[in-house]
Amino acid sequence: MSEKVLLTAKEVNIILHRLACQLIEKHLDFSETVLIGLQPRGSYLARRLKQILEQEYNVAQIQLGLLDITFFRDDFRRSDKPLEANKTEIDFLVEDKKVVFIDDVLYTGRSIRAALTAIQSFGRPGEIELLVLIDRRFSRHLPIQPDYRGRQVDAINNEKVKVCWVENEGEDKVYLV
Repeated sequence: MSEKVLLTAKEVNIILHRLACQLIEKHLDFSETVLIGLQPRGSYLARRLKQILEQEYNVAQIQLGLLDITFFRDDFRRSDKPLEANKTEIDFLVEDKKVVFIDDVLYTGRSIRAALTAIQSFGRPGEIELLVLIDRRFSRHLPIQPDYRGRQVDAINNEKVKVCWVENEGEDKVYLV
């Protein structure tokens, strides 16, 4: 199995800062905006963006939640292996808020469709946006597009995009496998 480096740690850091700046440009005041990281992989990106926004751009009181979509997926009964659910951590209502879903890779769009259903348990958002680190643009099954994207990748056939985070794998790097 061959791996090609798509993004180095330095490039990931630059992209994270660009995404944080785009969020600031659009939202300015985050009092009516909440960030929701999609479990499990979007949580790393969401936490990192919150940290950058607060520590480097002095944005105060950003609400961050983590959403588990495992049992909202339309394919969760189709797998032979047992599913491992993650923990949803949302201690606020999203009623009439601007919600920014955050995930590492946008592939078929099915995770986002599941997130749209799952978030309804916490209120009716006024607006929902999507932020992804990697957009695999030629593999969509549903008409879902990101509002904020770090990098667009054309992965074909059986190629996979693997995002590594220093908090989990010990390095910030994105591979095409």
